[in-house]
Amino acid sequence: MSLSHGPSVRVAIDAMGGDHGLSVTIPAAIDFLSRHPAHSLLMVGNLAQMQASWAEHLRGRPVSGDAGQQSLTARVEWLQADEVVAMDDPPAVALKSKRQSSMRLAISAVADGRAQAAVSAGNTGALMAISRFVLKMLDGIDRPAIATALPNRTGGSTLMLDLGANVDCSAEHLLQFAMMGSALVAALDGPSRPKVGLLNVGEEVIKGNEVVKQAGELLRASQLNFLGNVEGNDIFKGSAEVIVCDGFVGNVALKTSEGLAQMMGGFLKQEFKRNWLTKLAALTAKPVLKRFARRADHRRYNGAALLGLRGIVFKSHGSADAYAFRHAMERAAEAASHGLNDRIRAALAAG
Repeated sequence: MSLSHGPSVRVAIDAMGGDHGLSVTIPAAIDFLSRHPAHSLLMVGNLAQMQASWAEHLRGRPVSGDAGQQSLTARVEWLQADEVVAMDDPPAVALKSKRQSSMRLAISAVADGRAQAAVSAGNTGALMAISRFVLKMLDGIDRPAIATALPNRTGGSTLMLDLGANVDCSAEHLLQFAMMGSALVAALDGPSRPKVGLLNVGEEVIKGNEVVKQAGELLRASQLNFLGNVEGNDIFKGSAEVIVCDGFVGNVALKTSEGLAQMMGGFLKQEFKRNWLTKLAALTAKPVLKRFARRADHRRYNGAALLGLRGIVFKSHGSADAYAFRHAMERAAEAASHGLNDRIRAALAAG
């Protein structure tokens, strides 16, 4: 992903969050800065631990000489955080009792203008609660939504939202999600007027519950590029750049697709290991399998946007490795450098 065509931004990183903490966030940060020399980072966490981990990973990474290593470090600012939000902390505890957590201070840096985006692999409920409390909602947006990109058959990706922030939604909420999703796709180098589909149990206008049917009417009357209803088997076709649904449906669809991908990958490995002939076939098919694995690699699509806030926040998967976390950082930086929230405001004004 190239970010060179947008203005430089600073991304605040919750360095302590997620299942793996510094062992992931520090090498991801080094990789991010190496690939994107215009950008800088605000690393938030335990200062001594962060700097020790930084020095250790930098020593093990081939960077062009001392000057190259100094250049990377010069683009990092460090911020001490005395607390960490645990993955099992209830949102209320994280919000009220851990005001000096790395997660909260990273989000506060966006609110204060010290950074233009924040990324965390921490507890999703806590991240949403803290982000909403610290940053507040954009005017015209009632509820935040979680949006992420999914690979499709065209070789590109489809943005889907909401993925769990809002279990029950009104038709107006679904319209707002569509506007925010369209703005995000445009900000992430997609088409300026992405095609929007409304997830339903059928393509016909008369299908679906009352909320979905009302949402369809609102979308048809809007300025969005609305395709109409789409079904579950359309998610990965690539016919729509944005697919809108409530958080209950979206989360079930996402987890189902993840489980199916894991099962199919497991089946392939089992079959290729079945006997010496299938192992030989696996060697012959290795180049094809490597390309397939890359196209289906969920880590390339890591980074879910928390849309609707007065600041840009991206959620990385809690179990992400450094490669995946770096992709979440890149998505956040690109959204910030392309004025995501300005695009959302413009979409709301256009109706």
